[in-house]
Amino acid sequence: MNLLQIDTLNAMQNAAAQAVEPEPINLWTMAQYGGVIMIVLAILLAWAIYLFVERLVVLHKAQKEDRSFMDRIKDYIHEGKLDSALNLCKQTNTPASRMVEKGITRIGRPMQDVMVAIENVGNLEIATLEKNLVILATIASGGPMIGFLGTVVGMVQVFYNMASTNSGVIELSALSEGMYQAMVTTVAGLIVGILCIFAYNFLVSRIDRVVRQLEGRTMEFMDLLNEPA
Repeated sequence: MNLLQIDTLNAMQNAAAQAVEPEPINLWTMAQYGGVIMIVLAILLAWAIYLFVERLVVLHKAQKEDRSFMDRIKDYIHEGKLDSALNLCKQTNTPASRMVEKGITRIGRPMQDVMVAIENVGNLEIATLEKNLVILATIASGGPMIGFLGTVVGMVQVFYNMASTNSGVIELSALSEGMYQAMVTTVAGLIVGILCIFAYNFLVSRIDRVVRQLEGRTMEFMDLLNEPA
C-alpha cells in the first residue's frame, strides 16, 4: 500500500468518525415542514377533538338512568297522580323522561296518538344526540384529501424548482428535501382522518345504545298504559 492510498484511507476513516447520526424523526419535526396545509389540518384536528368531547359528555348524560324511574311513574299513574308523574319527568330531565312526559300528557287519547307523540319526541331527541356528527364525518373524509392536496402542491413546487434551475444540475439533497416536505402533509392528513373515523364510529355506537334504551322505555310505558285497570 503506497502513501497515497494510506492518506486516502485515513481521510475516509476520519470522515466516517466525524459523521453525525441523523436526528430521529418525530411528529413535531414533520409538522414544521408541512407549511400552511399543516395549520389547516391542525385546526381541523382541534375542532374534531372538541366535537368528540362535547358529544361524549352529552351522550354520557343521556345514558344516565334512574332504575326506579319507571317504577315511580307506574305507581303515580296507577294512583291517578299525573301531575306528580309529570314533575318527576321534568326533574329527571333525560331523553327517556321527556318521551314519557309527552306520553303522559296524551293519556286519555287513542293509543295510536300516544305512540305517535312519543315517537316524534324520540326523533327530536335522536337528532339532538346526532348533532355535529356530520361535521366529524366530513373532517374524517376531508382530512386525507387536504393532506394529499398539500402533497400535490409540494410536488408541483419541487418540479418547478427543478425546471427553473439555470445550471441544469439537480442536487439530490434538494430534491429529496422537497419531496419529504410534500409527503409530510399526506401523513398528517391520514392521521387526522384515521382518528376522526374511530371517533365517529365510537360516537355512533354510543348513540345506538341510547336509542335502544329509548325504545325499551317506550315499550315499557306503552305496556303500562295497556295494563288492565
